[in-house]
Amino acid sequence: MTGKIEQDVRRKYVPHLPSIQRVCALNYVRLIKLLPDCDTEELEYQFRVNKVLNYSIKIVECSRYTSTVVMSQDSVIGPDFMHPVVRVRLYHDAQLAEVIEAQHIGALQPSYEYPNIKMHQKNEKEMVNLFLSEWLLFCSKHKDQLQATSA
Repeated sequence: MTGKIEQDVRRKYVPHLPSIQRVCALNYVRLIKLLPDCDTEELEYQFRVNKVLNYSIKIVECSRYTSTVVMSQDSVIGPDFMHPVVRVRLYHDAQLAEVIEAQHIGALQPSYEYPNIKMHQKNEKEMVNLFLSEWLLFCSKHKDQLQATSA
């Protein structure tokens, strides 16, 4: 029995591509609905949920087929690690939005050996894209409070 458990732990995670594409397509739709203009660099959208919780989405790069945005949660309470930051690339031709950096960890691999020295989950990339999906859903519920600012 122990041998089977060790094999399961050591087995390489193989991402289910259709599931990941579905999440990335959903994230693209949610981001486009949330951002009236996603083609203007340095444009920043902010919304306040309550007195201590703010969210911001900043467009940091725009090109013909892609845009890159940085989403962050700002709160006056809680430690820094509880303030998530993700960098998301929007592929306009494929209509997909993919997390390319989360919590200052860039170049997320599709899968990781487990255990590993950096304590990444086997499906770390899939998990951060699911997190983005839930985060965007939350943000869309508070869209009424959205304010755009330009640098």
